[in-house]
Amino acid sequence: MTAMSDDLDARLRRIGQHPFRARFHLRGRDRAIVGLRGIETVRRHAREIIDERLAPAEPRNDGKQTPYHGHPVFVAQHATATCCRTCLSRWHGIPKGHALTDGEREYVVEAITRWIVAEYLPKTPPP
Repeated sequence: MTAMSDDLDARLRRIGQHPFRARFHLRGRDRAIVGLRGIETVRRHAREIIDERLAPAEPRNDGKQTPYHGHPVFVAQHATATCCRTCLSRWHGIPKGHALTDGEREYVVEAITRWIVAEYLPKTPPP
């Protein structure tokens, strides 16, 4: 495991201890989506969602652009504080006001994917 990987894991643990963030879990339909489509497909969906809703310098409806349900990526975004540019700045140190770089986009997708895998693993590993 790399230092960056260790840092992300530590950050996700810290975020997960926040009372608001700790309420989010992969359940029901969202869990079924991961099981049916597989983690690589869900990861691809995460990249598409981030590219469309979070990556622009000034995302439309920033702070309100991420639904609380409807896809496991949305739940993971709230759980990992990758739901809006304000949370990205506060929790991950990625400043607002610029389009996300490829590296920043990959970091966000990795955070989301790790959370989904960790939520899925206690019961069944994702395909």
